[in-house]
Amino acid sequence: MKKNDRTVMIIKLVLLSVFAVAVLYPLAWMIGSSFKPEATIFKDLGVIPKQFTVENYFIGWKANGRTSFSVFFRNSLFISILCVIGNLLSCVLTAYPFARLRFRGQNIMFALMMMTLMIPQHATIVPQYVYFYKLGWIDTFLPMIIPKFLATDTFFIYMVMQFIRGIPRELDEAAIVDGCSVYSVFTRIILPLTRPALVTTTIFTFMWSWNDFFTQLIYLRSAPKYTVTLGLRMFVDSTAKSAFGAMFAMSTLSIVPMLILFVLFQRQLVEGIATSGLKG
Repeated sequence: MKKNDRTVMIIKLVLLSVFAVAVLYPLAWMIGSSFKPEATIFKDLGVIPKQFTVENYFIGWKANGRTSFSVFFRNSLFISILCVIGNLLSCVLTAYPFARLRFRGQNIMFALMMMTLMIPQHATIVPQYVYFYKLGWIDTFLPMIIPKFLATDTFFIYMVMQFIRGIPRELDEAAIVDGCSVYSVFTRIILPLTRPALVTTTIFTFMWSWNDFFTQLIYLRSAPKYTVTLGLRMFVDSTAKSAFGAMFAMSTLSIVPMLILFVLFQRQLVEGIATSGLKG
């Protein structure tokens, strides 16, 4: 049995290693290509560049010459941070009543909320655009930010709600016996214990907002308001010369914020994902 277990483990490790290499190779090649001269990027398919240069980073940072890539990074960071704040506030305030309180029409409201998960984004993008156009929000950051403060991400609401349901109700009852109100129970008991779920919400909201391309492409029109994803598109032009080296260099820099966020909160992220699905 020990030999069989060892053989199975070796086979699993080999398969996982092959899968990891297949998944990580494109990323490693992009990072390596960011240090290659423009003319050798598609001639040299190796990960390690034969000719090392950092010129792509200087060219990419200047972007189109009028707007540097620092502007795009600042815009993406501004949108992502506000989206995280909006999602944290709105989702936890929406999840708590569904998980702990009882009110009229709760089941109907919960069903309607869950039904929004089945509506594709492309089905609502036109009426949303018309609505935001009448509000004068086109070419502003508001269409990306304001909906986050209105609890529009049902996925995160449900995740936080499931986590809160896993917290023993005896803690609430004990706090109420000690004189805590419903609001005190929420702020002193529930909120601190939902930290893993909130960290998970923070990371995924930041990642999805940072990588968002479709929404930002629709609502943002002027280059000074472009985000990182729209800035990367400027390096590829079907009617002119494409700067793939600069695009790979800026793409490499664009993954740094998400990598730092994941490293800092890796433990809470894993705990939040593991426990949110089990508790209920």
